Amino acid sequence: MKNNPTPKQSGYYFPAEFAPHDATWLSWPHKKDSWPGKLRAVYQSYCLFVKELALNEKVCINVNSGTMKSAALRLLSAAGADVKKMEFFLHPTNDAWCRDHGPAFLINPAAKEKKVIVDWNYNAWGNKYPPFDLDDIIPTLVAKHYQLPVYHPGIVMEGGSVDFNGKGSLITSSGCLLNKNRNPYLNREQIETYLREYYGVEQVLWVTEGIVGDDTDGHIDDTVRFVNEDTVIATVEENKEDENYQLLQRNLTDLNKMRLLNGKQLNIVELPMPEKIIYKGQRLPASYANFYIANKAVIVPVFRSAKDEKALQILAECFPERKIVGIDSTDIIWGLGSFHCLSQQEPSV
Repeated sequence: MKNNPTPKQSGYYFPAEFAPHDATWLSWPHKKDSWPGKLRAVYQSYCLFVKELALNEKVCINVNSGTMKSAALRLLSAAGADVKKMEFFLHPTNDAWCRDHGPAFLINPAAKEKKVIVDWNYNAWGNKYPPFDLDDIIPTLVAKHYQLPVYHPGIVMEGGSVDFNGKGSLITSSGCLLNKNRNPYLNREQIETYLREYYGVEQVLWVTEGIVGDDTDGHIDDTVRFVNEDTVIATVEENKEDENYQLLQRNLTDLNKMRLLNGKQLNIVELPMPEKIIYKGQRLPASYANFYIANKAVIVPVFRSAKDEKALQILAECFPERKIVGIDSTDIIWGLGSFHCLSQQEPSV
């Protein structure tokens, strides 16, 4: 780690997603290989997602060209979205997963420069989907546009692999962060040091597993999410014969042992998994936990499943001040991610 002051040493931290946003960042979907045979089909649900975001916050969208911007505006207008709440940035990308390649904004309300960006290295989940050179530099391009300081930790990290309570705690999974395809030269203790110093947290909590079909090796945003500073939702599989059953039970065991910085045990709200989704012989990582917390709404992927209503009801109880919006993600999940994977919040200061 470099000798310059880290974000944490300079008083910066990554707020919880449920804290107020100035904007949501997206990268317009264009990569056919991410949705083989289905790219056009994803735009309907994607545009509904953007429409919902634009009701209560600015939406910043990375596009590859003026032509792509025009196509996006046409689709968004047709969906009834308020395009006046959107700003487009000519920041070419390889893919659409802005949670993982987008800017990580940290804040320090007491500093002269109240907002900074951390630009982690990005290798498309262990070099699975090259090329990723355009995605890797997106945070620095955003920082240059806004003339914000940018930090380069120099290790691989993805936004979907971490979740925050805004009070000093970060939760992640060893299945992803300790995978040798990310940072093979770092052990758990070293990775924790990077997480603390570059996200401005005091505590790193670890669960073990991700879900079957998840090509990220276990991103936390499919399994465990903070809904307030001391409560998490944890996905559970109700069918004991399903291959996710034991994996998610193991995570529950991990969560029950955890204590927050104030010594409190986590409040754990169990969220069911949808029925298994198989497409072209492949198990897809469908999970209601891949919701996005917008300023006045929680946008939840639903899957034409008998479990959809139950999941929406549970989340409504977790977020009494926000509208719960279910949007069909059956086509989007063919890309192996959903609304949380596609978005990155820019916090207010």
